[in-house]
Order: sequence, then structure tokens, then C-alpha cells
Amino acid sequence: MFTGLIQQISKVKEIHPNKEGKTFTIEFKGADKQIKIDDSVAVNGVCQTATQINGDLVTFQAVHTTLEKTTLGNLKPNDVVNTELALRASDRLGGHMVQGHVNGFGKISEIRNLGQNYMLSVSYPKELGRYFVAEGSVAIDGISLTIAEHQMDECVFRLSIIPHTWANTILQHRQVGDLVNIEVDILAKYVENMLNYANKQNPESKITMNWLSEQGF
Repeated sequence: MFTGLIQQISKVKEIHPNKEGKTFTIEFKGADKQIKIDDSVAVNGVCQTATQINGDLVTFQAVHTTLEKTTLGNLKPNDVVNTELALRASDRLGGHMVQGHVNGFGKISEIRNLGQNYMLSVSYPKELGRYFVAEGSVAIDGISLTIAEHQMDECVFRLSIIPHTWANTILQHRQVGDLVNIEVDILAKYVENMLNYANKQNPESKITMNWLSEQGF
């Protein structure tokens, strides 16, 4: 479990294809003091397991499914990535609950400079639209962000990026057309599952998305 608060911008040092997929070695400052073998680390929002640690270098094994369903498959040596260590039970939950399980690709369709802030427009696969709501949470490349605007008919949401987030994540290197990892808010998925279950068990149930909205949820 993660919070979506990026701790470091790390550099990809080595990538080696193998039968299982690819191994990635990244540079994480202080890795030998903060990370142990088998620890989880979010790399651009993808939960990965540390398999080797050598000083500041950490190696992960990404399997074929991960490479196909996330942007890790597009990484090259010297690329930079967002990294976050797993949440401790005693930590503050400053962002939102992020699992490191990517639900799909997004594409940056617009970047607008608003003084020190940036407005980022991201298009997404139509099937994910039901999980997004204005002022709701979403993780983009592992960054916990708040949706400023949502246009479901266009499959686009907009994110207002504050200067600190822009300067301390890889968003500063993103360009229009770049793909990003999207993880929807897990709470939305639980609500959807409970609604589906309730309706199957009781077809006459009044609990629907419209009903919940009318009740203020």
C-alpha cells in the first residue's frame, strides 16, 4: 500500500530482458538503509518487489503482464521514474490509498502553464470513466492527484498541478502525447462491486449510483 506522495525521482540505470520479462535497476538514494530484499516499491505507480540491493541501486523483476499493462515496458536506460516506499502503519496518509495496481493507460492531451501552476488534461479508456469524479482522487504515474474537472463524454479529466508536485515528480518531463499509468480510487471499485452484488441479490433494490448521488454520497 502507498500514499501517492513521491519520495524520489530515480534514474533507470540498467534494463535486461529475460524469460520472465525484464529486470530493472534504478538508483534510489539511501536504498541500502531504507529498502530490504522483498520490500515493495512503487515505480511510476507500479508496485514492484526489490530483488537485489547494491548501495543506491535497486533491482526489480517486471513480468510480461506488467510490461504489457503499464508504461514500464517503454522505459529505457537513463529515463527517470517516480518512486515511493511502501506505507508503514504508523505513517500519515497524506495522499490517498494507492495499491500500485495500474488500471490502464492515460494520454496527456494538453499541458497549460498557469503561472507557477500547470493544468494537465489526460484522456483515458472509456471503461474507466465511471470511476472518476470532480474533486475525487486518482493516481497518475504513482502521484496522488485531485481531479479538477471531469468530462465523461470526452473521456478526459483535468488536474491542477501545484509547483511543488511539478518540481518533485517526473511530470516536469512529460509532454503532450506521453502515456501515463492510471490507478483509479480503490473506494470507487468497492462501491461498484457492492452495488453489483446488491442488485444481483435483490433485483428490486433501490440502491443505484443515482440513488447514492441523491443521498449525498
